[in-house]
Amino acid sequence: MIESQRHSYHLVDPSPWPISGSLGALATTVGGVMYMHPFQGGATLLSLGLIFILYTMFVWWRDVIRESTLEGHHTKVVQLGPRYGSIPFIVSEVMFLFALFRASSHSSLAPAVEIGGIWPPKGIGVLDPREIPFLNTPILPSSGAAVTWAHHAILAGKEKRAVYALVATVSLALVSTGFQGMEYYQAPSTISDSIYGSTFSLATGFHGFHVIIGTLFSIICGIRQYLGHLTKEHHVGFEAAAWYWHFVDVVRLFPFVSIYWWGGI
Repeated sequence: MIESQRHSYHLVDPSPWPISGSLGALATTVGGVMYMHPFQGGATLLSLGLIFILYTMFVWWRDVIRESTLEGHHTKVVQLGPRYGSIPFIVSEVMFLFALFRASSHSSLAPAVEIGGIWPPKGIGVLDPREIPFLNTPILPSSGAAVTWAHHAILAGKEKRAVYALVATVSLALVSTGFQGMEYYQAPSTISDSIYGSTFSLATGFHGFHVIIGTLFSIICGIRQYLGHLTKEHHVGFEAAAWYWHFVDVVRLFPFVSIYWWGGI
């Protein structure tokens, strides 16, 4: 840190990434609308916008890692910001998935006459909850135990054990994602099959998407732990990943009960 600095806060240097991220989001939105309506060049603009956003994410987080790990700007006070910011983000994700599960519960608890007054609707095939869904459900909580093991290893200063624990976390996550893919491959219904297909595909699909994001988060933390970036005094990035992963593995119980089990009995 700069020796003449007399406070604990980090005044960031001017950065081009906020405006570049905004331009990427604008291009993605406009390109997406053009692609869905099909205007010429919509797919190209959408692809460029997504590439721009991904590039911005990479270089922005690269700068944050440099500022925190190499330059030492993330003091105890500065670390509070990312910690407190992670909490409302995860709460917003909980509310998003809750809305999808609520849509399924609304239709299943009081089926409308348009679908025959029964749930699942007549003629819609469903997965047996005692097969792949039941097998897949304990995998994510098990990976949550592995990420907790990694956290305790980091706090104890045992770097290698933390890496092993994160490898176990990622391995279980990949197995879970593989089972999710098998479910979709074997599913007798699709997203276009009545309200059941819509709510099933959206709820399980978005949860699977969150699993993929959490897996990438854990992979990055594993790489940073291997490189020695995370210490017992400073591992805010890992804490955010661990909180996110616990959110993902606990939420898995809700679709199993409200969608697989209730919809399959």
